[in-house]
Parts: sequence; C-alpha cells; structure tokens
Amino acid sequence: MEEAKGVVKHIFLAKFKEEISSDQIEKLIKGYANLVNLIEPMKAFHWGTDVSNENLHQGFTHVFESTFESTEGVAEYVSHPAHVEFANLFLAAAEKVIVIDYKPTTVRL
Repeated sequence: MEEAKGVVKHIFLAKFKEEISSDQIEKLIKGYANLVNLIEPMKAFHWGTDVSNENLHQGFTHVFESTFESTEGVAEYVSHPAHVEFANLFLAAAEKVIVIDYKPTTVRL
C-alpha cells in the first residue's frame, strides 16, 4: 500500500438540528465553500448529501471534504480566523458532527 505523499483529506460529517431550514443549510454550505478562497492551505472543497440505501448514516445527512497538501496545512486551516468564525456559526446549527483527517492510501495488488 502506498500512502499519498503529503495530501490530506479533511472529512466532516454533519447532522443539522431539526429547526435549521434548508435555506440556512445552503447559506452554511456556501460559507464553507468560500473558505477555499480565504485559507491558502485549503486546496479543494466538495460536499454532498447521503444517497445510500443502506440506512447506516446514523442521522448524518451531509458530508464535506476538503483537501490539503499536509497535516500542517490542516492545522493552519483549523486555527485560521476565517475558519474559527465560520466553525462557530456552523456548529451552532449542527446537532452532531464527526471530523476525520486522513492521508489517502492506494492499494497496489
């Protein structure tokens, strides 16, 4: 197996509070996407909603994926004032979150 050189994926799963409207969620998603323009180490951003028919989502409905060049880049992102301000808004709307950072690994058979 070959670990990706430097690349780090930051995965964020969210379950929003029931009272949070779809318009509020859309605004939060746009704010999250804009962080890639404000925080240099954040290289890419993708998001989506659960479409699985396995029903194993445990209430989590949204997934957000950010790409960084290093674990140091993730640390810079986490402490960046734009992220801190945004995270406070986002977390106020979330009932539960899960965050996982990992280095993608390729399996060569």
